[in-house]
Amino acid sequence: MWSTLLTALIGGAAFKLMHAPIPWLLGPMIAVLIGSNLLGRTYRWPVQARNAGMIVVGYAIGLSMTAEALREISYQLPSMMLMIVLLLLFCTGIAYIVSKLSHTDFKTALLGSVPGGLTQVLALAEETKGVNLTIVTVTQVIRLMMIIICVPLLVFNPFFGQSHSEGAAAVSQTLAAAAEWGGLFPNILLFAPVSVACAVFGNKVNFPTAYLLGPALGTAILQLSGLHGPPLPSLLIDAAQFMIGTYVGLLLKPQQLPNKLRTISLALGSGLLLILGAWGFGAVLTKLHPISMSTALLSLAPGGMDQMGIIAHEIQADLSMVAGYQLFRTFFIFFAVPPLLRMMFNYSLKKQKKQEAES
Repeated sequence: MWSTLLTALIGGAAFKLMHAPIPWLLGPMIAVLIGSNLLGRTYRWPVQARNAGMIVVGYAIGLSMTAEALREISYQLPSMMLMIVLLLLFCTGIAYIVSKLSHTDFKTALLGSVPGGLTQVLALAEETKGVNLTIVTVTQVIRLMMIIICVPLLVFNPFFGQSHSEGAAAVSQTLAAAAEWGGLFPNILLFAPVSVACAVFGNKVNFPTAYLLGPALGTAILQLSGLHGPPLPSLLIDAAQFMIGTYVGLLLKPQQLPNKLRTISLALGSGLLLILGAWGFGAVLTKLHPISMSTALLSLAPGGMDQMGIIAHEIQADLSMVAGYQLFRTFFIFFAVPPLLRMMFNYSLKKQKKQEAES
């Protein structure tokens, strides 16, 4: 375990020095991937460490469920539902094309195209039987890198203009400067046990991605009851990403990646299509509501809520709207998508068995 820790720390530090996006998630992931698969080292990483990291990330997501975000969601719920359904249908179409061109099973291609955050989608993929986690991870990482590079180039382009709504001045507490450790107390003494308890209970009742959504829901409920959860110091967020990234890196098996060049090329193509799709749906959203194109694109871009929120703050877009749409998509994907996927896959399995029985 100590060699795993050292390798992951080297990877995270290297990515940090290179100013790479989410360095403490991608750095350890790539470092242990190289060490275990190319250098032949034997690494171990306890699943409990990954679960602890998930609880921290879940708490951070729950902090975003503020009264302001809920008001934004309630005002624009029909538009949010329309946009997320259109985006998911678009992603399903991309996944179908990718599965046919790459000869990958549709289940894996679909999870590789789901527009969720990297951590959440990988957790969902790990819990879904028959999914090639390596393909899902490669596709999602490539998509995330493309979004982090392309979306800022788009929103800072003069073509988008800088006319934002009156809510542009809103600044989210969770996106403020790194919290001081002293600011955690005393409220963290309540929020921390509740987050852990919700994660454990959710796991007991087979809740989807329990160690992520359990703390998110528990934190959101406490906040809506009038309590205020303290924002986490950046060191804690980095540590959580580190624990998750190291665990995921050990799950990756490059030898299980079929037709490497074709798979990576299709991942690049599907990522580009997804960005163009978000841009198109953003244009529709500007017709439905008096918002700027930058706000619309950041609201619908299939990246993490934290990255999109930071960009929104930088260009003074409507932060509450961006957070509301991103939050709604996150929760919709993890409450509605797992049951829909199970229904879809069960139907496909029954159809396949029926065809085999008739032949």
